[in-house]
Amino acid sequence: MSLLDDIIDAHGGFARRNAFERVEAAAVTTGGLFPLKGLPTDTTRRHMRVWLHEVRASVSPFGAADQQTAFTPDRVAVEKTNSTLVAESRDLPPLFAGHGLNTPWGPLHRAYFNGYAMWLYLNSPFLLAADGVEVREIGRWAERGEDWRVLRVYFPGSMVTHSRQQDFYFDRALDLRRHDYRADIAGSFPAAQLIGYYVEVQGMRVPTRRRAYVRGPDNRPVEDLLMVSIDLDEVRFL
Repeated sequence: MSLLDDIIDAHGGFARRNAFERVEAAAVTTGGLFPLKGLPTDTTRRHMRVWLHEVRASVSPFGAADQQTAFTPDRVAVEKTNSTLVAESRDLPPLFAGHGLNTPWGPLHRAYFNGYAMWLYLNSPFLLAADGVEVREIGRWAERGEDWRVLRVYFPGSMVTHSRQQDFYFDRALDLRRHDYRADIAGSFPAAQLIGYYVEVQGMRVPTRRRAYVRGPDNRPVEDLLMVSIDLDEVRFL
């Protein structure tokens, strides 16, 4: 078996995961990226839904108590909970054309970012075995007094994600501890996301804490520059 096979088994395995349609959780998301984008940030607990066998995600409430998002690779929308449309875009690449780190975002920009990012996070590491995804081990990395193995992943151009190349770091227990990428829709700033606080839910293992920092020239997180903070609880599979 490959390292990726072992990692997937350690997170619950495909057989168990395939019994479910989606994963849901309460999520609190804050961090310095959102004020840079002119967006409010708060500690409201929101309901996150991510589908496991299709690229689809939703979060509520969003912008108002009776609103939610709807994300798929070819559409992002804000809707009322009764499905009445509030805002929508099907022309997604131009939505971020020319954007830098300080380019302001509107509700659809944040809905798109939240949708694809949470879909990636809650489908990892299983997503690394998807068709068209290339994975190779690039060596070991010493951090926090530990020795981590690193998988370099190349995502196909058809997949909506942070960047084509991303690195995933796993500890001796095969837990995901760090995730590196460039946030292409936000000026391609380099990020190092530290990950932990695993829970076991219905036989699946899920990390519930993520902290994405700017990644410095030494390839280490600059912990004074916290860009996105994500805390999950009430995780369940359906």
